[in-house]
Amino acid sequence: MEIIQVVGLGLISTFLILVVKEQKPTFAFLLATFTGVIIFLSLIGKISDVLHVLTQLAEKAKVNTMFLETILKIIGIAYIAEFGAQVTRDAGQGSIASKIELAGKILIMVMAIPIITMIIETVVQILPS
Repeated sequence: MEIIQVVGLGLISTFLILVVKEQKPTFAFLLATFTGVIIFLSLIGKISDVLHVLTQLAEKAKVNTMFLETILKIIGIAYIAEFGAQVTRDAGQGSIASKIELAGKILIMVMAIPIITMIIETVVQILPS
């Protein structure tokens, strides 16, 4: 039922933003940003549950925790960059939003280097020489 609450909050906020936008565009932007933050904060408990389950699965599978941590950081970078780009785009700054997305992609690529290196080393070891 949480999705109904999230959608309800989104619809109410959208209606308020549409009403206020003509008179106070700055307030409308702040309301949109505040709504996004509230929705994100309401999901932190669910994110924590997912992280806990993934950590348990990695321990059972005896996966190197460095890989799990790296993948979780990559996912975090992607979500944060997307959220920042959306807020920036909502403020009418599409070019800055594009730069935020580019920075997120580059940081993801940098974070993925250890995993890519390990995969390449494993493939080289498997191939006959």
